Amino acid sequence: MPDLAPESPVSNAPDWSVSELSGALKRTVEDAFGHVRVRGEISGYRGPHSSGHAYFSLKDSSARLDAVVWKGNLGRLKIRPEEGLEVVAIGRITTFPGKSSYQIVIEQLEFAGAGAIMAMLEERKRRLAAEGLFDGARKRRPPFLPRVIGVVTSPTGAVIRDILHRLADRFPRHVLVWPVRVQGDTSGAEVAAAIRGFNALPAGGPIPRPDVLIVARGGGSLEDLLGFSEEIVVRAAAESGIPLISAVGHETDVTLIDFAADVRAPTPTAAAEMAVPVRGELIAEVGSLHARLGGALTRATERRRTDLRALGRLLPSADALLAVPRQRLDVAAQRLPRALKANASAHRLALTRIEGRLAPDRLTGLIERRRERFDLFAGRLASALRMNAGAHRERIERARERLGSLHGRLLPSLRRASEERRRRLRSVEQLMQALSYKGVLARGYALVRDASGEPLHAARDVAAGQGLEIEFHDGRVAAVAVGEGTPPPPAPKSPARPARKAKTLSDDAAQPTLFGS
Repeated sequence: MPDLAPESPVSNAPDWSVSELSGALKRTVEDAFGHVRVRGEISGYRGPHSSGHAYFSLKDSSARLDAVVWKGNLGRLKIRPEEGLEVVAIGRITTFPGKSSYQIVIEQLEFAGAGAIMAMLEERKRRLAAEGLFDGARKRRPPFLPRVIGVVTSPTGAVIRDILHRLADRFPRHVLVWPVRVQGDTSGAEVAAAIRGFNALPAGGPIPRPDVLIVARGGGSLEDLLGFSEEIVVRAAAESGIPLISAVGHETDVTLIDFAADVRAPTPTAAAEMAVPVRGELIAEVGSLHARLGGALTRATERRRTDLRALGRLLPSADALLAVPRQRLDVAAQRLPRALKANASAHRLALTRIEGRLAPDRLTGLIERRRERFDLFAGRLASALRMNAGAHRERIERARERLGSLHGRLLPSLRRASEERRRRLRSVEQLMQALSYKGVLARGYALVRDASGEPLHAARDVAAGQGLEIEFHDGRVAAVAVGEGTPPPPAPKSPARPARKAKTLSDDAAQPTLFGS
């Protein structure tokens, strides 16, 4: 049967594959927009991808454009992408066939005017202030007269010469300069590294550790000073353990390091003036204080000398103080000769009375009487000692005889007591053997216990499969209950369990006792 379907219309348009069409669109877009400048606000930036590339969008009030920065260009950008930052992106437009979309490949980024820079700085200032990096409680007062001053600035500019000249005029100090770029892409990283490098110097090392730091730069445009507003610089200034003076730009220039520093100076010259006092003024002030101290000491000495003289006039004279004691001495001197004569006469009279009692005849008679009395007591003592020795000897003999008698009575008594206790022990043993269940087991009976060792008294107390222990007169065996009327299964062969030997009083009786075997 013939095909009656209508024929499809024939077209002269060529057939495109998806890849061919995507490639043609890509070439057309890249040829038409090979190099463009696009102004917009960065949106959706979350930092570099794991591959190193950066993906985000540029948007305005009514449109959005995908953007990508390849890994090789990201590190060379003058401006780091930040969320919400208004920029001018320079690059080329291309397509991404995998998503049927177009995007800009960014090669450079620029701020979209001073307003964009100020907005970025305000947002960064707000975020860092929320972390507490600008709190006044963190700030410290620089030392009054530092020994070493560290300066972070360019070594070739006029700033370092102004600082050194001002320090030489006011108070020469040892200065360490850490050279950095104060403008450009690497300025922020170099300034932060210099601040951290000064803080890393050990105290007492070969390179002296500064007592105060000055971060300085001359004036410039807002873009020129951006390196001192980078987050890495602000954090390094806030973390510095050495007091830091910020002197970036002129008085009207404001950077974020000014808020994190301990002190902000309007100019680098003013920073040098804040770091050290004026030596001449200090010498003059010390001289003035020295003169005032000397005058005060002189006035105090004169005042105390005047007070001492006034008090001395109130005291009585030496003649008035010594008049009465001098009169008493004269009276005593007049009475002393008569008193000495009377004292000598009294002692002479007492000596005369004692002289009669100390005659040689009287002393000889007294010694003879004492000797006779001593001889009498010596004879009595010897007689008493002889009598006591005989009495003690008799008591010792009687005690020895009594001890021998007690010893002869003790041994028979111990033998009788030992025999009596051995007889009672055998009687108790016989009674216990008569009452023990061992005798019942010896007549052919058995004792059944459960697995815990408790005796079982009736068949109803035994369950099927329960483990049992059966004790005979010559030992114990293990068993399993299989139920009523069921023959027990054949027990597996196992090593015979040695019978436990019952311990009886007869075994104990075989041991030696206190009363003999």
